[in-house]
Amino acid sequence: RTFPYPFSLFFFSVDNFSNPESVNGWSNKSVVTEFILLGLSSSQDIQLFLFFFFSMFYGAAVLGNILIILTVIIDSRLHSPMYFLLSNLSFIDVCQATFATPKMIADFLNEHKTITFQGCMSQIFFLHVFGGSEMVLLVAMAYDRYIAICKPLYYMTIMSRRVCTILVGVSWTIGILHSASHLAFTANLPFCGPNKVDNFFCDLPLVIKLACLDTYVLEILVLTNSGLLSLICFLLLFMSYAIILATVHQQASGGTSKALSTLSAHITVVVLFFGPLIFIYIWPFESFPIDKFISVFFTVFTPVLNPMIYTLRNKDVKEAMKKLRNRHVGS
Repeated sequence: RTFPYPFSLFFFSVDNFSNPESVNGWSNKSVVTEFILLGLSSSQDIQLFLFFFFSMFYGAAVLGNILIILTVIIDSRLHSPMYFLLSNLSFIDVCQATFATPKMIADFLNEHKTITFQGCMSQIFFLHVFGGSEMVLLVAMAYDRYIAICKPLYYMTIMSRRVCTILVGVSWTIGILHSASHLAFTANLPFCGPNKVDNFFCDLPLVIKLACLDTYVLEILVLTNSGLLSLICFLLLFMSYAIILATVHQQASGGTSKALSTLSAHITVVVLFFGPLIFIYIWPFESFPIDKFISVFFTVFTPVLNPMIYTLRNKDVKEAMKKLRNRHVGS
């Protein structure tokens, strides 16, 4: 059975599904106009606690990453390829924390947690755009460290501003294409009744299982698409960091400790990012109680941890932030 890939991907409408031809001959008609998000808990007391808890973490994620972006922009000492890529990672983390978390926080105060069909498809799209872009950007950051440590004499020649801009552009392009390939068939599925999503946002595997047809082929497509991108990025990261660590081990210079400190921050972020993904794609369409925790970790905690890791492990960033703070406190 084939699946349509319309050019009007981002301008879909629920009305289009009332015509059987719009779903490529499927007999079921999509009548779902909204989805019900079951959230993290049904207890009112727990939800009130979670409202304050996640509000604090969301604020920390946004402010922490914006602080890194401003620090890199203002401090001329941080105008280097590594910090340019780091500031773009912080921007993606702000987006990653914002696509679903504000609604989750607002839903803690609402008895009926619903989201429109268009809103649900938007969440799926942005989740995979930011997730795919961050995976590729982490590879670009590993490449930057490889050039800096293994080919230091050619670093500024190879990692020019033009090359850095291209790397960031490629990461966003791959993220958009990756997400669009998912949304192309998900937006045209027939949803004819079940509309309860057992999470605080529209997760692609959970939404696909609500479609009124056999979703086995779709599950394989999603697993292949997301799993292949994740596997390729993870292997590239593993190879690059293995080469870097081997090179650092052979060096006996004074800059070895600084290189190891920078690498440890990068590797920690990679482990925190790919760890949940590996678990998700081992059992992509089976539901476990820990799935919601992984979703929270990926969308809320990781954007908070990234700025903490890079600032606590990076002397240059800490000094630049201290200088920025003293300047504003003094004024």
